[in-house]
Amino acid sequence: MKHACKRMLKLSALAAVVAMPLMTQAKPLPLDAQMDVSFELPLIQSSNYNRPYVAVWIEGADRQPVRTLELWVGKDEWLKDLRSWWRKVGRYDRALVDGVTSATRPAGEYRFVWDGKNHAGERVEQGEYTFYAEVVREHGGRSLLRKKLDFGTEGFSVDIKPTDETGKVKLNYKVK
Repeated sequence: MKHACKRMLKLSALAAVVAMPLMTQAKPLPLDAQMDVSFELPLIQSSNYNRPYVAVWIEGADRQPVRTLELWVGKDEWLKDLRSWWRKVGRYDRALVDGVTSATRPAGEYRFVWDGKNHAGERVEQGEYTFYAEVVREHGGRSLLRKKLDFGTEGFSVDIKPTDETGKVKLNYKVK
């Protein structure tokens, strides 16, 4: 029994030593890092055109929401139409919804920035994240854009292929 306890202690100590470098490797994004988002809503010719509802957010590698960047809806009752965003974020955090919601927007090009922070205002760690943009139009289509990205100390630019409900989307991660 005494021998088994010593062996367990040695294994526990070894596990702690092996895990320590993994725990210390997580570094926050550089202070000057940011991602510029260029987002286009195309002009759609339709006799029954309504402005789309839009949600743009970032999720971590664990598939948990990190930050909602943009949320464009007309009325609260329509939030549920943004199904993917609603299931992940909207139905759980009323204060967040109130803090980021703005009016729907017409066709055009829009720009906004992610400062590398989570909902709590803390800088996130370097690593893999997923960019999402969900666009839903009443009496129209639905598009969900998804792009895995690796945020670190090197910048990059990514173009996301347009859909029926989205035009050009360009992500430009910069580290000054």
